[in-house]
Amino acid sequence: MGPSSFESVHRSVKRGEIAPIYYLTGDADVLKDELVALIVDAALEPTTRDFNLDVRAAGDLDPAALHALVETLPVLAERRVVVIKALEQWRKNARSWEALRRYLARPSPTTVLILVHGAGEPPDVGLARAATHVDVPVPGPETLRRWVVARARRVGLKIGAEPIDHLVRAVGPDLAHLGTELEKLAAAVGTERPVTPAEVAQLVGVNRGETVEDWVDAVAARDVLRALQLTDVVLPQAGVTAVRMLTALGTELVGLRLTHALRGGGLAGTRLERAVLEHLRRSRSVGVRNWETQARSWAAGAERWTPDELDAAIRATYEADRALKSTTVSDDRATLRSLLLWLGASRAAA
Repeated sequence: MGPSSFESVHRSVKRGEIAPIYYLTGDADVLKDELVALIVDAALEPTTRDFNLDVRAAGDLDPAALHALVETLPVLAERRVVVIKALEQWRKNARSWEALRRYLARPSPTTVLILVHGAGEPPDVGLARAATHVDVPVPGPETLRRWVVARARRVGLKIGAEPIDHLVRAVGPDLAHLGTELEKLAAAVGTERPVTPAEVAQLVGVNRGETVEDWVDAVAARDVLRALQLTDVVLPQAGVTAVRMLTALGTELVGLRLTHALRGGGLAGTRLERAVLEHLRRSRSVGVRNWETQARSWAAGAERWTPDELDAAIRATYEADRALKSTTVSDDRATLRSLLLWLGASRAAA
């Protein structure tokens, strides 16, 4: 049985269905923190929380301390909650793992244990089997926008679809960064009126049409001059790196190649768009663009490329990414410009 989704566990906790052991993995640390808070709120009364909640880092616990935490009885309540974060701090052969596995075999009926593995860490198979395993990946486009709406409501900010779209395009799927920007917007604009797209652009420091996504669109449209101009604008932005730009471009090129393959199978028009959309939904592709919009964009954009050109562009983007991650290259801007000029020259030659 695979891991539970964030949404399904969120719903069950809201209904008051609390599992004895949770194991949270995945790359969306902000969502993991929100789920921990939700479980704590559902499991403990505010009046007894100070006595019955322990939040510790795994690196601070030896086997004896771990045993004491999970076996301590609740005070003036039916249960207590223990949260152990950063399980990756334990070495594979650490004795604390043995103590934890002994507890998992016979958990206390009065303890709710929440185990949290950091982003980028593979799940532990034994823990996943013994606990309610919740995989919390970086949210897809629709979940991301719903999260922005919910967080904006929490801070009292009125924000519509157009400002949300620019905020997400400018910041990307970094939930912590998005939350910070929403708090700044609420403080600057107030709660009396909706925020405008221009105010989002001014506060975030990224004009409309000058995001990583716009740079990717220019490359996909084979507008090399526009892509070169945007490189000098987008790369210096806060939170933007050349690796992030190449990752986004690689996703776009692979999507266009997939669309070309589907076209080669005889699909066209709305049938092609539906097939691409189905692939996006099945793979739950991470990105900031609405999947329906992405499917339409790829269906239209694939006509600008041949399969061989896309294969070569994907290889060139991969090599540029490798060069950026090497210790011998330090000029990110030059690497991006070289890739764009190569793509332009390849098109001219074709």
